[in-house]
Amino acid sequence: MDGLECVEICLSKLIIDNEKYRFDSEFFQKKYLSAYKRIKTIPHSTIRDELSILTDFHANGSYESIASVFKLLDTPDYAYMVRTTDLEKRDYIHDVKYVSERTYHFLEKSKVYGGEVIINKIGSPGRTFLMPDLHKPVSLGMNQFMLRMKKDGKINNALLYVFLNSDLGKLLIERKINGTVPLTIDKEAIKSIYIPCFSKSFLDCIELISKQFESLFFEADDIYLKAKNQLMEHLRFDRSNISVSGITEKGLSESFGVSGRLDAEYYQPKYDDLFLVLSKLSTKPLCSLVTITKSIEPGSECYGEIGVPFIRVSDVSITGIAKPTIKIPENIVSSIETLFPKKDTILFSKDGSVGIAYQVEEDLKVVTSGALLHFKVKNAEEILPEYLTLVLNSDIVQLQAERDASGAIIQHWKPDDIKKVTIPILSYELQKEIADSIKASFAKRRKAEKLIQVAIKAVELAIENGEDAALKWLETQVD
Repeated sequence: MDGLECVEICLSKLIIDNEKYRFDSEFFQKKYLSAYKRIKTIPHSTIRDELSILTDFHANGSYESIASVFKLLDTPDYAYMVRTTDLEKRDYIHDVKYVSERTYHFLEKSKVYGGEVIINKIGSPGRTFLMPDLHKPVSLGMNQFMLRMKKDGKINNALLYVFLNSDLGKLLIERKINGTVPLTIDKEAIKSIYIPCFSKSFLDCIELISKQFESLFFEADDIYLKAKNQLMEHLRFDRSNISVSGITEKGLSESFGVSGRLDAEYYQPKYDDLFLVLSKLSTKPLCSLVTITKSIEPGSECYGEIGVPFIRVSDVSITGIAKPTIKIPENIVSSIETLFPKKDTILFSKDGSVGIAYQVEEDLKVVTSGALLHFKVKNAEEILPEYLTLVLNSDIVQLQAERDASGAIIQHWKPDDIKKVTIPILSYELQKEIADSIKASFAKRRKAEKLIQVAIKAVELAIENGEDAALKWLETQVD
């Protein structure tokens, strides 16, 4: 019987905080009962009582009516559609989706203005985000709930977001997740969640931190975009000026004889335009600049909740690595630590969303998917890793990825083709200037991440020791 967990509950108490009348053992785990007991010992309310709006994509009408006007677009259009992947990576610029003006106004009930709390329905149900104000039309994506709290209520959006990301808040929302495959959470479950109530001064303090957090991320994005634009200006490359259509003629000796490709996509005029630009620059093939290694692909049967965090392509963006949702056994290979990415390693995706590059900022105790190649710069006096990462994420390399990986249902960029990628090399002085901007951008992001952890800790302290103790601690933490 060692290790078993038993809970005894009176029949009359089974339906308390149990709107779905669940009787499964998971629902009555000690950690959940303890969390409910704790929240009820302090002033509290429920989301239902403080709610102004709780909506989702499907609140706009039937599947049929929405389908008649809805189309998700890859190219910039009237409105941006926020997805969970964007929120996880806090990247609202790269690899994002759009909808037309007609679609945006049709989806009236799920317009996003910034400051709302967004909660995942499925995938990682219950995961909670705070939507920034992007200063442009935004529409809510599918499989998400959007919440706004009442103005001048007992809780505000910032407090809700911070609390639901605290240890206690995560337990309360985790208990409301139900189903098997896929796990999900519904509106009624969300409405029933308890939220601690604090004074207006404490709410204002948490809201101020959240605004500073948002501001730092926008500053980071602005610095990054300026560095990217600086790179393109020095390379004298503008994707908007390259050919988007037309006819090109290739002799057999300069086409199939060289590339082994006969498909028309590979020989589009835009690629000729790209290589004409590159021919005027100092360039080298990627393989001469970096060593290239790859990790393992253990298979989904090895995925679990215990072991070493496992990073997949979907976890990686140009701005960072999202917290992985799965782990793999430490003994899956001998000396697994040899697979851990070291500082300044560039992770580069070759499958799925190909051509995503991220430079690791510190040694990591994680294992990456085999779909992520590891690049290590051979000579930092020739090319800086920050500069190379920016080039890899630029249109210069993205067009080469598009050309080489075209024609497949699931994109795959062959390592042999990746080795041949043409990399333009600017002077070391210009590289250093660009690299310094990239470092400044990521420093802002790290500061923002620290700020939100400070807010979470402050709320946890206020719950355990009172607002005064939390505010006193905050004075030592926030600039």
